[in-house]
Amino acid sequence: MLSRLTMTVPKVHLISGLRQFATTNAKTARYGGNSTGFGSRVTQGFGVRSGPTLKERLLGPTTGKPFLYGTYALAGASVFGVAALMYYGLVSKEQSILQKSALWPSYVRERISSTYTYLAGSIALTAVSGVAASRSPALMRFTAGNGLMSLFGTMALMIGSGMLCRSIDYDSKLAKHLAWALHCGVMGAVLAPLCFLGGPILTRAAWYTAGIVGGLSATAITAPSEKFLMMSGPLAMGFGVIFMANIGSFFLPPGSALGASLASVVIYGGLILFSAFLLYDTQRLVHRAENHPHPSQFYGATQIRSFDPINAQMSIYMDVLNIFIRLAMIMGGMSGNKRK
Repeated sequence: MLSRLTMTVPKVHLISGLRQFATTNAKTARYGGNSTGFGSRVTQGFGVRSGPTLKERLLGPTTGKPFLYGTYALAGASVFGVAALMYYGLVSKEQSILQKSALWPSYVRERISSTYTYLAGSIALTAVSGVAASRSPALMRFTAGNGLMSLFGTMALMIGSGMLCRSIDYDSKLAKHLAWALHCGVMGAVLAPLCFLGGPILTRAAWYTAGIVGGLSATAITAPSEKFLMMSGPLAMGFGVIFMANIGSFFLPPGSALGASLASVVIYGGLILFSAFLLYDTQRLVHRAENHPHPSQFYGATQIRSFDPINAQMSIYMDVLNIFIRLAMIMGGMSGNKRK
């Protein structure tokens, strides 16, 4: 889970890249951006190089095709998600989490309920701290900077606060909740640069995020109880691709063909990947809530560690944040282009 923290640092220059290519270059991608005049056709017949080299294509200005292909991939993933929800909800005969929930003991329901209560609290604390941090020029200079110092500094704060929170036992109520609040505050401060996009865009992105999370959660609970738990291998490989693309995007301008391709992978591919992670983490939460030992199963034993709803919600919390960030960046690029 902590490795996903590295994917939550908002990159403002990616938003500017999206704005630059949202319409004009998308049209070029649709209708063709290469000149195919009479002169170029003649030179092809005499062995004369008529086009740029591979290096020039990769580092030259992009036509906007990567972002266009990203929207196509996102549309395909959306259709697949709706079809999966309809299939598992209406057609599949396998036992789902929703059907099994009728047989759950009361403590399993309490665990899942408390986990989602902490998830809502984490999102609220992050939003409040993000707005507060956006009003501090010093914090904004640190978190919005594109230098390596800002990158590694924010990563260290996110990972360090997350590890601190997870390492404290839930039975240590005060220390656990203080560490949880600290982690949410750090995440809000790191995400504060998104406030540059404006309130209407962030509000719309929040509503879209809520819809996506609700739909994916419904898919997870109507699917067979361990269907998405088998996705851990492909998800890990997909995360590796997104992670490497995210690193590469720091060193290439989004205006170049290669930089735009990496930016599209980070934004659109990341949105698809973390939506899949949400399916996986939802079923993993239910699996943990069902199988974590309870004192009543051992004749009132008191040495069993309590179920930790704060730790249980952190993976889903990171999935929600990553989905929200990418939706905000996509909508920010589209909205910026409409104002032109």
